[in-house]
Order: sequence, then C-alpha cells, then structure tokens
Amino acid sequence: MLTHLNEKGEAVMVDVGCKDVTVRTAAACASIRMKRETLEALLNANLKKGDGLGAARIAGIMGAKKTGELIPLCHNIPIDKITVDFEKLSDTVLAVIVRAKCTYKTGVEMEALTGASVAALTVYDMCKAIDRGMVIEEIRLLEKTGGKSDYRYEG
Repeated sequence: MLTHLNEKGEAVMVDVGCKDVTVRTAAACASIRMKRETLEALLNANLKKGDGLGAARIAGIMGAKKTGELIPLCHNIPIDKITVDFEKLSDTVLAVIVRAKCTYKTGVEMEALTGASVAALTVYDMCKAIDRGMVIEEIRLLEKTGGKSDYRYEG
C-alpha cells in the first residue's frame, strides 16, 4: 500500500503523529565517473574554482538539510548529524557517501539521498571546466536503521 495516497488516489503527506520517536540513521551513495586527470585534479585540490571536495561536502550537508523543501511530501525533520565522505573507487570513479542521523518519528533516507545527489552535482560543477563528460550514476540507499524496519543494500 502506498502511504502517500489517500483512498481517492490523491497525494497526501503521511501522518507521523502516532509514530514513536526513535534514533534513525541512513547512508546513501552516489558515484561520479570522470576522466583520470579530472579525478586527480579534484583529489589534489588543483581546480580553478578552488576546493572541490570542500565545496561538495558543504553542499551535501546543505542539500540534506533542505530535503523537506525540495521533495514534495517529505517531512521537515530535525537532523542530528550529517557527514559527507568521498572514496576513490578507481582511477576514474569517485563515490560520495552521506550519512544522516535524527531522533524523530520518521527516517532520514531522503535526506541522505538528497545530500549525496547535491554533493555529486557540486563535484560536477566544480570540475566541469575540465571535464563536461562526467556522469553521475548509481545514486542509492546503502542502509537505514530505526523505525519499524532496517535495510541494508546487498549489491
């Protein structure tokens, strides 16, 4: 059953008023494929625009905090913590990993996913002068805890 639709099939915001307040966490990832030289310049902070990873980290945090304003029907939740990390997966692929935590009645999956997306878009923006062919791919939820169920990506 879809919780964002009423009996008439109309979009509604889910009522979380009766849910228990619990600690909830989520982790999401986005990967960015680029030229080898682009990744080297990014990792060595050798971009004309400045510190690409620093800008992407701040953007990911800001994006996660603004999720309720960006995604229709998302609750605006009190976020306890957001981290944005980067991992070189190969000579041409960078992973952006966002972890979010809250103590609330609904989870932070959308916040982690939004943060990963915005951070990846910021990497693109910071590097586009040297590589317009970058591809943002595989934006996915890695795990979530709290609430009625836990989830862990098995891929």
